Amino acid sequence: MRWLLLRAWILCWLMLVWVLLWGSLSAANIIAGLAVAVVITVLLPLPAVPVEGRVHLLSLARLAVQVAVWLVMSSFQMAWLAVRPGRLPVNAVLRAHLAIKSDLVLALGVNIMNLTPGTIVLEIDQARRLIYVHVVDAGSDKAIERFHNQITTLERLLVAAFERESDWRPVANKEGA
Repeated sequence: MRWLLLRAWILCWLMLVWVLLWGSLSAANIIAGLAVAVVITVLLPLPAVPVEGRVHLLSLARLAVQVAVWLVMSSFQMAWLAVRPGRLPVNAVLRAHLAIKSDLVLALGVNIMNLTPGTIVLEIDQARRLIYVHVVDAGSDKAIERFHNQITTLERLLVAAFERESDWRPVANKEGA
């Protein structure tokens, strides 16, 4: 039943994207969108992604609020760096460790970092859970400490929202099932 609901959700989402791309809500666009969605899901199926743990809505809301705050703050910081007089900011590639168990949650964390103005993840060492991030304005110890505090907070919020130890049930251990 869960699989069927997920498939229906994917078809509806793809159909909605199709309608939004065409810019008008009509029966023809809805039917064409559903046809394209069926073709995409049948001919180009995504591999199954193991999902371990549970989603905790209150923690997810805290994560969303914190990410929104980071987006606003970093946007203003990048705007200030662009218009302020003086030297260009010092950029750096910094390494950070994310103690996140799930590849899916790790990908979410990396996407959050990539969305934040002034940072972009350059490399992910999946085995050691290290990320290498290009950071704009890393010219002081305070700026580097602020980056590492942001990573620590992101990790804490992701674990609270998706990977609490009490809910963790790794799929990899179910080989015999």
